[in-house]
Amino acid sequence: MLLHDTLTRTDRPLHPLDGKTLRIYCCGPTVYGPAHIGNFRTFVVQDVFRRTVELGGTPTLHVRNITDVDDKTIRDSQKAGQTLGSFTAEWTAKFHADCEALNLLRPHVEPSAVAHIPHQIAMIEKLMASGHAYKAEDGSVYFKVGAFHEYGALSHLEKREIRLGAAQTDSDEYSKESMADFALWKARKDEDGVNFWASPWGEGRPGWHLECSAMILEYLGTEFDLHSGGVDLIFPHHENEIAQSCCSTGGKFASHWFHIAHLMVDGGKMSKSLGNLFTLADLQAKGYTAAEVRYVLISGHYRAPLNFTFHTLDSARQALQKLAKHEASLRAKYGAGGAPKYDDLIRHGSAGVFADAWALLTNDLNVPGALGAVFGAIKDADSTAFDVETAKSRWMDLHFVLGALGVILPEAQPDAEAPAEVVALAEQRWAAKQSKDWAAADKFRDELAALGWTTKDSKTEYKLIPL
Repeated sequence: MLLHDTLTRTDRPLHPLDGKTLRIYCCGPTVYGPAHIGNFRTFVVQDVFRRTVELGGTPTLHVRNITDVDDKTIRDSQKAGQTLGSFTAEWTAKFHADCEALNLLRPHVEPSAVAHIPHQIAMIEKLMASGHAYKAEDGSVYFKVGAFHEYGALSHLEKREIRLGAAQTDSDEYSKESMADFALWKARKDEDGVNFWASPWGEGRPGWHLECSAMILEYLGTEFDLHSGGVDLIFPHHENEIAQSCCSTGGKFASHWFHIAHLMVDGGKMSKSLGNLFTLADLQAKGYTAAEVRYVLISGHYRAPLNFTFHTLDSARQALQKLAKHEASLRAKYGAGGAPKYDDLIRHGSAGVFADAWALLTNDLNVPGALGAVFGAIKDADSTAFDVETAKSRWMDLHFVLGALGVILPEAQPDAEAPAEVVALAEQRWAAKQSKDWAAADKFRDELAALGWTTKDSKTEYKLIPL
């Protein structure tokens, strides 16, 4: 599989460093509220990536963290009058429910930041010992960015840009030697309430950037295959992870970096103030299904911003129905039961007639191209003409590609029955076409369109199709 690497800005082949299992780390949610569809674009694309790797024959070890301690979780748990643990547990459960509805594979390991505070303290101790970190007057500990000369390689920022970016993105109100330095340990403050832990530098809590590095070291070691997240995490979060991990372990950290572009709504940025920051529950309340939401979120190339509109949800509903009807026709011919299980698809290991779609998926995860290839392959397919073995093979191959996309098909709905008025117009159009009266045929076609119908013609007959 070829995949674009953010660090080198090139498409590179993916091979497990150990020759066996592709080890993946994905930055998970901060559990202080419901994840919105912008968050889920990243998680759903990562899910398609993992499925494609596994269906291609390579096992994975997928680690995705839960951030259950930071400024937001502490602030909002206190507003809610709850302990940090009970507050974040509720939002973690909501996140899991949304993941299940969107058909995301569960990560193999899902560590929480709070459960790994001892690991974070141990990493800070190594950084202090190596001279890459220092304790400030108030008891906070900072990473010394100037001591890591490779800082900025991932984001391709110059030193001046790094300083300016740090000033704009770092909200820590603690003393530090340089603007670009970032907090490893935050000294206890009154607004933290009871949310603090003991450390060699005094009571406090870990910095957000450190949490991922400590959990990566625990479950994936000093060097692993792939790190992923949204493009907004490249700087400063992932730059900081690289710095503190490499300096504390001497390892090379991630071999490959996989970042997903932003989701926009109606061509603009999502914002609570604009009322366009949607959760899965918001869209379900408007009558859309989780499968339709997932289809929209994977429908654009992951490296380009995706524009979400309600029209795209309507289009997703139509696309899923087309796939469902084709699948149902194959199933009827083959006599199959329900959809195959994911493990059965891994054992199947073939895209067959949908090989073009599979080739596009394995070439920088080109999902829109793959979807186009699937629809191209089924466009003129007549399942009634297939023998049982052909129908069986095509049915399994279709599910193999849909399994990589994580698409769950709805029940195929019968075509709407055309009213008598529409049938009469269609008959007149067909008669005009047969007599080569093209002006009349076009007139009847336009009248059909005004009533919400069109026709699909073959050499010997036509079929009425609702628009």
